[in-house]
Amino acid sequence: MASVSLKNLTKSYGAHAPVLHDISLDIADGEFVVLVGPSGCGKSTLLRVLCGLEDISSGELRIGDDLVNHLPPAERGIAMVFQSYALYPHMTVYRNMAFGLKLQGASADDLDRRVREAARVLHIEHLLDRLPRELSGGQRQRVAIGRAIVRQPRLFLFDEPLSNLDAALRAKTRIELARLHRELAATMVYVTHDQVEAMTLGDKIVVLHEGRVQQCGTPLQLYQQPANRFVATFIGSPTMNLLPVRVIHTSDRGARVQLPSGAQALAAVQADGLQPNQSVELGLRPEHARVLAPGEQPPADGLTLDARISLVEHLGESNLLYLQLDDGQELVVRGDGDAAVRLGETVIVTAPPQALYLFDAHGHAHARLQPGNMRQAHAA
Repeated sequence: MASVSLKNLTKSYGAHAPVLHDISLDIADGEFVVLVGPSGCGKSTLLRVLCGLEDISSGELRIGDDLVNHLPPAERGIAMVFQSYALYPHMTVYRNMAFGLKLQGASADDLDRRVREAARVLHIEHLLDRLPRELSGGQRQRVAIGRAIVRQPRLFLFDEPLSNLDAALRAKTRIELARLHRELAATMVYVTHDQVEAMTLGDKIVVLHEGRVQQCGTPLQLYQQPANRFVATFIGSPTMNLLPVRVIHTSDRGARVQLPSGAQALAAVQADGLQPNQSVELGLRPEHARVLAPGEQPPADGLTLDARISLVEHLGESNLLYLQLDDGQELVVRGDGDAAVRLGETVIVTAPPQALYLFDAHGHAHARLQPGNMRQAHAA
């Protein structure tokens, strides 16, 4: 396996504006990195640059210690798993997995050993004599992964490999991919538009938007401390609630803000650069808000809002409550699936200061204060 390093990498097509803008990224040996973003953000183009199917306009790409800018795909030591499986329909599973090794001139014994070992790891030993048309979608995807494994590459590349599978099979195959990464200790780069796949699979997530890296970090870093409004709303499902607010004053405990309805709240964020009367956006994840029980008192300092239930989505273990605020704004709250809720009912929604985010006019996030910092600031 090998590390990967991208330095100031740019990709353009002719005289058109760059598709990838000045991307710098380090991938450690054995790391599972997920490239995630909406359609057209450049994630598949970046993967094609890594494997050599697209030329680099400027910058450097290294795999291990080797500068590979101008190396053809066959000499980069990579293996790619495609969305469409790309299996030869007239070949058995065994022959599909062995075909690349045969072209490389591997001996019959080495070829057989590597194919059967990959089949064992992927639990497809019983499928080796079947043709692709006799396999399910999940089995075909495992064959495509096995074809990559037998090559023993320095780098695995996955281009949305689960998008053709149904939801249940996608979840099962996701678990198998995570197990496979642990067993192989392989360096993997995985492209997806599904932020659930990104959060559950990646050691590191790279969020792309319009060809630029928005943030790079662990799943929890992106979830808890998003760098900007785009990352905050892209990571997490349902998406983060955003409400327009005005800064009243700031302190070591954060920023006190006011909603158009007049309601106030303390957001436990670093208030550097915030000024009184400045217009900002307040962020709140649906799972961090809750509906007060009848007679329950709202907590001090946090957000407290009156709202009317306009729609309920029953998910079993939880409900998604779509709420209408007095000022016309909408809010989504994840509630207890066993709670009795009625359309049109008026409820009180609360959230503590630590659950609130603030974004300035440019979409940049103010870092949230950690609970320990909150206690120290409060004591001061």
